[in-house]
Amino acid sequence: MTDNRPHSPFRDLHHRAGAFIIPNPWDAGSAKILAALGFEALATTSGGFAHSLARKDGAVTPAEVLAHCRTIVAATPLPVSADLEKGFGDTPESAADTIRQAAATGLAGASIEDFSGDPAKPLYDFNLAVERIAAAVEAARGLDRDFVLTARAENFLRGNPDLDDTIKRLQAFEAAGADVLYAPLLRTIDQIRAVCSAVSKPINVLAGASATLAELEAAGVKRISVGTGLSRLAYGSVIEAAKEMREKGTFTFARKAANTAEIEGYF
Repeated sequence: MTDNRPHSPFRDLHHRAGAFIIPNPWDAGSAKILAALGFEALATTSGGFAHSLARKDGAVTPAEVLAHCRTIVAATPLPVSADLEKGFGDTPESAADTIRQAAATGLAGASIEDFSGDPAKPLYDFNLAVERIAAAVEAARGLDRDFVLTARAENFLRGNPDLDDTIKRLQAFEAAGADVLYAPLLRTIDQIRAVCSAVSKPINVLAGASATLAELEAAGVKRISVGTGLSRLAYGSVIEAAKEMREKGTFTFARKAANTAEIEGYF
């Protein structure tokens, strides 16, 4: 299906020169802070949101996911892309319905992945994975506005670091019409470069501590997200402070805490 609608500002970010960072807030407060600090777009994090509900990643209902999308969209004027995991079911039809429901929350885009959620068989079979993305693409193109669909190949994140199969899946997702391609947890710049050179659509990567924006951009990356990185940083600070109080009876963590005026200034 050809999409002749005008490009959204979110899509345009993927086609200008250079790479951009799309950080992942996990609540309205973190979204407002990131917007105030000058980022141009935001992406939800399924793991960060699940943890905020004291649950494991993947243990959130569709209704809760959609409500969270509405919360993040409403928090700032920035375009938001949602991490929708595998969608709200296993079939191509469910992937398409997920996109239609998600778009109704005001999202500028969303991702669908090939992780099945089944520990015995973590990835969907190749053909089903491609059919699911094709159905999601068709649903996105059937909307009354532009919607950027990201297709995720989960090999590296799910214990199967097979670069060839990852590239095969991303190429098939591109052929099915996905707008952005994403293989979380690629381990090296060489792997990232190989993925970027194998496809023509914009590539999203998950940032790590070992590569800079400039290095990722030079490798061909267009979009850089941090996944649960910010929420884990926040929870890690709470854990460290709690252990200090519980085990040492001291409160030196307060020296590193942002003051209330600074936090509220972002709101």
